[in-house]
Amino acid sequence: MTIWKDVSTMRIAYVVIVCLAAWLPVSALEPGVSSGPRISGGLALGYDIGMPIQGHVLIQDLAEDLPLAFRFIISPSFFLDPGDPGEARRVFINANTNGVPEKSASRWAFGLDLLYPVNIFSLKHSFFYGGVHYSRFTSTFDFIGGNEFFDVHANQLGLGAGLESYFRMNQRIDLFFSLGGEYYFSATLEGHDAAYSPDGTVVNRRENFSYSDADRAINQPKFQPKMLLGVNYYF
Repeated sequence: MTIWKDVSTMRIAYVVIVCLAAWLPVSALEPGVSSGPRISGGLALGYDIGMPIQGHVLIQDLAEDLPLAFRFIISPSFFLDPGDPGEARRVFINANTNGVPEKSASRWAFGLDLLYPVNIFSLKHSFFYGGVHYSRFTSTFDFIGGNEFFDVHANQLGLGAGLESYFRMNQRIDLFFSLGGEYYFSATLEGHDAAYSPDGTVVNRRENFSYSDADRAINQPKFQPKMLLGVNYYF
């Protein structure tokens, strides 16, 4: 008797599932085509002033008839040029020249982009994007044998814009290509106990150096092209 009840329950559940599947529109059953918000995540590798690895969350169809999509970005970059070690030492530390210089740099970028659908060379899924970006850049200098090790930091606001196209690989995964540029506004450069600001404010100035000298010594982002190739996954 219990087995019969279990079988009957399974049959009823099967009929309900079939009826629901027949009633639901196709758009509700296919990833990437939904009557509600579509959320996806992506990962891309590319080129800017170094080699960025960009992760993002993309929200499409947030409201009915709203053509804009929204994207949140986080991106570390590698293989960066931090700047001139000797100049950085003179501007932020002292005029000593002893020691063998080693240099490195790190960068984290964050952004919020708006995407608007456009037609590019008859490609079906293409967008113009633009948004506000933020960069945290650090140059590191180490003078081996000279007893000098210091970082220089630049935290900058910027703008980004470009074009990108998506190519369907299967129901859940798109391949995408993005080409654009970013511009970051000048910001205070801080290293050791010195700081140089674009408005001329200087803390613990070395010799007669100014912001332009610090700017030449450190290779923080300014205008940069940006190219990415990656995949986008629909949840």
